[in-house]
Amino acid sequence: MTTRISPLTNVGLLTSALNRAMQRPAGLPGLVVMHGPSGYGKSIAASFAANRHRAYYVECRDTWTKKAFLLAILREMSITPARTLSEMVDQIAEQLSRSGRPLIVDDVQYLLDKAAANILTDLYNASQGTIVLIGEERVPSALVKLERLHNRVLEWVPAQPAALEDLRELAQSTYPTLTLADDLLNDLNRQVRGCLRRAVVNLYQVHTQAQAAGVNSMDLAGWGKRGWFTGEAPARRVA
Repeated sequence: MTTRISPLTNVGLLTSALNRAMQRPAGLPGLVVMHGPSGYGKSIAASFAANRHRAYYVECRDTWTKKAFLLAILREMSITPARTLSEMVDQIAEQLSRSGRPLIVDDVQYLLDKAAANILTDLYNASQGTIVLIGEERVPSALVKLERLHNRVLEWVPAQPAALEDLRELAQSTYPTLTLADDLLNDLNRQVRGCLRRAVVNLYQVHTQAQAAGVNSMDLAGWGKRGWFTGEAPARRVA
């Protein structure tokens, strides 16, 4: 099974936005914000963009403080941390400025409700670099409350639900010996409401069932009444 990242819709949207931010004229702000529901493939898009542009990439955690956030970036940059937070900000800003490489901050919603959010503004102001913030649906409203950060956004990128073409590309690249009909993929996408993460789980189930049946293709009629995993817990069986 290949690990190649497929050129899915949100991969293309984020990569294009990052390209534009890195080529922006002097004087324009350099923040890019991708936001949308969990499971839409934002982290896949972030991984692709990070590889394409040699970006520094950190994935935030709910327990992180300002110091933990800065230390994570410095580890990604392979820089020995200075003693104070102010010095760490300067180290990161200098590296962003000198390298010209972007910084991608995934799951940024974990920072925006805390005082640590001000660190993002400090990093941008000190570096004037390209910084990509990726998070869930509430990120835009959280940024509105942080005016000094909000007004430095160059481009908003709403993550899109998976389309038929996304599922087709994902199935072909992940299971190249298995042919899946469009009626099957359309039904799957409708049931998972465009959630790429749940689509991936179901595509694996189709692959497993096809292997067990010894077939190399599957359509909706062949899938029958097996149904799809949509995140709903199965109902309790009554004896």
